[in-house]
Amino acid sequence: MIVFRDPSEVPAGFGPSVVAIGKFDGVHSGHRAVIDRARVDALRLVDDASRSATDADAGARVVAVTFDRNPLALLRPEICPQSLVGVEQKLRLLADAGADATLMLTFDRALADLGAREFVEHVLVGALGVRIVMVGADFRFGRGGAGNPDLLRELGPEFGFEVHVVDDVRAIDAGRRVSSTWVRELLDAGDVAGAARLLGRPHAVRGEVVHGLKRGRELGFPTANLSADLEGFVPAEGVYAGWLVDEGTPEDEASSPRSSVRYPAAISIGTNPTFDDIDVRQVEAYVLDETDLDLYGHTIEVEFVARIRGMVAFDDVDALITQMTDDIVRVRRSLS
Repeated sequence: MIVFRDPSEVPAGFGPSVVAIGKFDGVHSGHRAVIDRARVDALRLVDDASRSATDADAGARVVAVTFDRNPLALLRPEICPQSLVGVEQKLRLLADAGADATLMLTFDRALADLGAREFVEHVLVGALGVRIVMVGADFRFGRGGAGNPDLLRELGPEFGFEVHVVDDVRAIDAGRRVSSTWVRELLDAGDVAGAARLLGRPHAVRGEVVHGLKRGRELGFPTANLSADLEGFVPAEGVYAGWLVDEGTPEDEASSPRSSVRYPAAISIGTNPTFDDIDVRQVEAYVLDETDLDLYGHTIEVEFVARIRGMVAFDDVDALITQMTDDIVRVRRSLS
C-alpha cells in the first residue's frame, strides 16, 4: 500500500480514485465494509473506462483518507477518547482491508481551519483525482464541521465525482451500530472476545520490548514487557490468552522485508498488586514454553484472544506461582 503524509506527496495524474474518508479508529468491521464497497466501485470504474477506451491506464485506486489523530484531540481535547490503534497500526490495518493507498493527514490547526470547499478542491480533486467519495451518514469535514454528505453531493457535479453514503454495520445479536465507542467499552470491561467480534480480528497493542523488574523470570515465567508509549488501547487489568508477534528490531526491518514470528502467550495487564511496586499499568507477555527468548529492543504486537481472570493480590509468592501455573493451563485451552 502506498502511504502519503501530505497531499503534496501525491504524484500528478495519480487518479482516478475512489476515496473513503474517516477517522478509521480501530479499522473495525464497519470501516472494512466501507473499503469493501470502495473496491467494488473501483472495479466498476475500471470496467467503464475499459469500455469507453478514454483512459490509457484504465483503472481506479481505492484511497483511504484519514488523520494522524482524532480531530477532537485538537478541537475538544477534554472529551477526546483514547484511540484504539496508533498510526502505524492503522496503516497496516487499512492495507489489510484492501486500500491501495492511504493519505494520512496531519490534523493540525491549518487543516482544522481549511474550508469544506477548499478541502474538496485541494485534497480530493486536486491531489487524488476522485471519482467517487464514500462517507458515513454522520461524516463532517472542513472548518467548524461545515461539510457533510449533502454538501459533497452539491459539489459533486461541479468537480466530477459521485457521493456514496454507506449504511451502518449493525451487530446481529445486539442490533447496535458497530463503532469505535462500542469497542472501547468492551475493552474497558476486559471483553476482548466481544471486541474481536466487532473488529473482525483480535485487538492488539504494539510497542518495543523494554527491561522490567525481571520478576517473571525469577518466578519461572519470563515476560516481554512493552514500553509505556505503546500503540493501541490497553484493555482492563487482568490475565489474557493471546499471541505475541515478534517483528524484530528496526534494523531488521530496514535491511529486509518485514517478517514476523508468532508465539502463543499468556498476557498480564496491571500493576503487580502482589508486590505493589509498580505505579502504572504494565503490559507483559509470557511466551508459552519459552524461557530463553531475547526480545529486548524488538517491536512486538500483542493480540488478545480471551480473558482468563481479573488481577488480584496474592498472600505470598507460592500462591501466585500456583495461580500462574493454572493460568497457563487455561491459556493453552483458550488457544487450542
